[in-house]
Amino acid sequence: MDTTATDCLEREARRRAGAKLGWYTHAMVYIAVNLLLATLSFMSGRAWAIYPALGWGIGLAVHRTGVFLATGGTLGRLVERERRALRQQQGPW
Repeated sequence: MDTTATDCLEREARRRAGAKLGWYTHAMVYIAVNLLLATLSFMSGRAWAIYPALGWGIGLAVHRTGVFLATGGTLGRLVERERRALRQQQGPW
């Protein structure tokens, strides 16, 4: 592989890893904040913390879907399959 292709793969790998790390960070903040809200909700005697948890949970699920499908899920496998097909069509020259 030439240097340009290696650099391109390195950038793509870093982009994907960064996207996944962003989702992991989002999930950890979600857990921490919602644990705090659940504690406050319990202390107040009302079960209001479920509403922000559900709303934010939907956003977290959409974020996960976008990150993991685009970086290695179904889309990633299809793109890799097409790359292999294009490389085979090009031949060794």
